[in-house]
Amino acid sequence: MSDALERGAAQSKRSKWIVIGSVVGLVALIGLGVGLGVGLTRNNNSSASNRNANASSSSNSSSGGGVEQTDPNDPSTFVHDERLHQSFYGLAYTPEGSQLPDCGNSLENVIKDVQLMAQLTSRIRLYGADCNQSALVLEAIKQTKTNISVYLGIYNVPDDNHAAYQRQRDTIKEALQTYGTDHVAGLTVGNEFMLNYLTDNGVQDPNSAIGDQGAAILTQDIADARNMISEMGLSIPVGNSDAGSYFNTKVLEASDYGMANVHPWFANTTAQAAAGWTAQFFEETNVQPASSLSNHPKMYIAETGWPTQSSDEGNKNNGASDASEANLQVFLDTFVCQANQNGTGYFFFEFFDEPWKDVQFGGVEGWWGLFHSNRTLKNVEIPNCSSP
Repeated sequence: MSDALERGAAQSKRSKWIVIGSVVGLVALIGLGVGLGVGLTRNNNSSASNRNANASSSSNSSSGGGVEQTDPNDPSTFVHDERLHQSFYGLAYTPEGSQLPDCGNSLENVIKDVQLMAQLTSRIRLYGADCNQSALVLEAIKQTKTNISVYLGIYNVPDDNHAAYQRQRDTIKEALQTYGTDHVAGLTVGNEFMLNYLTDNGVQDPNSAIGDQGAAILTQDIADARNMISEMGLSIPVGNSDAGSYFNTKVLEASDYGMANVHPWFANTTAQAAAGWTAQFFEETNVQPASSLSNHPKMYIAETGWPTQSSDEGNKNNGASDASEANLQVFLDTFVCQANQNGTGYFFFEFFDEPWKDVQFGGVEGWWGLFHSNRTLKNVEIPNCSSP
């Protein structure tokens, strides 16, 4: 019996961990989480491969879905859908067409998204700031007069001498100057930065010497973001997001909050066991270690969810359950209201399907939405309970 973990060659060509042999007990559960959330949301990576993928799919979902407005000139008059309930603590969201260099996003489409998301949650998180997405989201909130608060995001690149960080920092500064912080809950600096840095250097331990080298790059950006906010006379928390088992202690010590990707699908759980697994992993791998630090950073689940299909036969099952709408329903029914009751902060992954990910990575990567890419609700029933 072995609980060893080995880097798998996933069809999506992104890093994931697979289990070799049988895995039993709590130690194995924690071990399985090493790669949770790995590669699911490199939405704002400005690598050449992301740029090429976006070109073929940026317009796939710009029509359809959305909501009716009683006044076509006033986005705040949207009609609520009785199937939707504001039951989610938060949602993970990237506006369609927000990858460089194409930047095919639009205020019209972001308004449609916000009208729908406001019926599900009062919080959303972004992954980056390219293509003016921060301002588009804040403007959409303004025009729809909704109560959504946003965790703005910066997608840092490990080997670009802070160029991506500085570019996105400057666009966020402009958005804050225009819209203020009434609807800004925080600024997340770095998404899976440590995961990417360690993977690029062939290392697994985020607190190794090489991990600390990566942390030094990231904490420099976190400190710079704090300085920018302070110089503007503003006060918003600054945090970091990474795969569940890839948090570096020095990064958390520099952060007001941490957001952990915790994906039961990649831990090969059944859909029925997924909610309990997620809660246990998050508590023991993220919440408890963070509580022992002197700054006590608040921990959130940055991503959790269940895919509804796969683009190929080999990835339609994780070894325990299928990627399907039926199993997404199971996870919704067993996770959402229970997490709300427990006071867990989480961002459900995700608002809608993202076709560009399917084009680039295949497998289940493009199919995690509550909504199809055309903004029509999948064949699921939204839980009806109050979010924290």
